[in-house]
Amino acid sequence: MSDQDIPNDNGPEKAEPPANEEAEALAEAEAQAAEAAAEELKQPPTLEEENAALKDRLLRTMAELENTRRRAEKERAEASLYGITKFARDMLSVADNLRRAIDAVPAEVRETDEAVQNLLNGVELTEKELLSGLEKNGVKPVNPKGEKFNAHFHQAMAEVPGTGQPAGTVVDVVQTGYMIGERLLRPAMVTVAKGGDGESGGPGSTVDTTA
Repeated sequence: MSDQDIPNDNGPEKAEPPANEEAEALAEAEAQAAEAAAEELKQPPTLEEENAALKDRLLRTMAELENTRRRAEKERAEASLYGITKFARDMLSVADNLRRAIDAVPAEVRETDEAVQNLLNGVELTEKELLSGLEKNGVKPVNPKGEKFNAHFHQAMAEVPGTGQPAGTVVDVVQTGYMIGERLLRPAMVTVAKGGDGESGGPGSTVDTTA
């Protein structure tokens, strides 16, 4: 009998699955089992935990609202104060002209001429009312006579030697300066004492009058 006639007791051969497919299937099964276990362990939050989370969100919301309110109040206050900057600066020219009219009349004329005296009294009253109205709206004068020169608030027009005062001291105020709130509306024009060694407080210094 030939080899071809011998029957195969093992039956037909079966193809075995590749090892990598078995590993993938095993890993997937383990992942599903871990996910199922995690779902079983997961518990809904307690009432105390939910209340704590709600309270935290409420406090954060209230803090944000308070900050927004404060910013709005600050912006409203600044708009109210600094919104009249251009108008106030224009009114300073009126105040300057009233002061020039008062100073232009010699004292002896005022004392001897009743009509002039009455006129100047009216001009002075108008000046007073104007300055009072400006001050009520946050506009205040800067009159630094006798103070140290400060380039942030003063504009030096000239140096004056032999004043007996320390170098850089404001000797005279040529034109009054003004502040509006915390901002400079107009620098004070001043003359400054000159020291013996030639040092000074910085004549010719200017400041930015833009509010």
